[in-house]
Amino acid sequence: MRVALVGGTGPAGRALARRLREAGYEVVIGSREEERARTVAEELGVEGATNADAVRSADLVVLATNAEGAVDTARSLRDAIGTTPVLSVAAELRFTPQGVLATPEPTSVAERIQAELDAPVVAGLHSLAAANLGGDEAPDEDTLVCGDDADAKALALQLAGSVISGRAIDAGPLASARALEGMTAVIVNVNKRYRAHAGLRVTGVP
Repeated sequence: MRVALVGGTGPAGRALARRLREAGYEVVIGSREEERARTVAEELGVEGATNADAVRSADLVVLATNAEGAVDTARSLRDAIGTTPVLSVAAELRFTPQGVLATPEPTSVAERIQAELDAPVVAGLHSLAAANLGGDEAPDEDTLVCGDDADAKALALQLAGSVISGRAIDAGPLASARALEGMTAVIVNVNKRYRAHAGLRVTGVP
């Protein structure tokens, strides 16, 4: 499978690119600046291109930009993405004196991205910290993926299962992305409180 990482030059994108390359995927890192994409890609042993060129050649597009820019980025790439499935990993968070909170928006980032694209959108990997993905070993944790398109979700579950040593678990329709993105705030609060790199484990699932 060929995977395009849009905004793949950041910490999460770099860590994911490394894991996917080790798992045998063809990886192309995208950036608004082609030279930056190629420089980072060379360091990681993958390909680099502009965001638009990266998504045109992909079987699956991963939107690895920060949450603030994810919807606008998706909108700008609508024609280049076409009907290629998209995995949204962004979680919109608010940092307050009381702690990290989920966005007050009524819909998830993933659902807002879906409204901008002709492609099916799935959501997942929110609980995987870049520090855990970038470690020497694959994260020993589970991750959750949700979406409405069965084929797109299957691709995302396959990808997710390739970058962790735990399980990639189907968490239902895209509407569940609101809860999955909110879970990121919970995990960040746990990590801040215990100075940890916590992840998720789902029990009772065969």
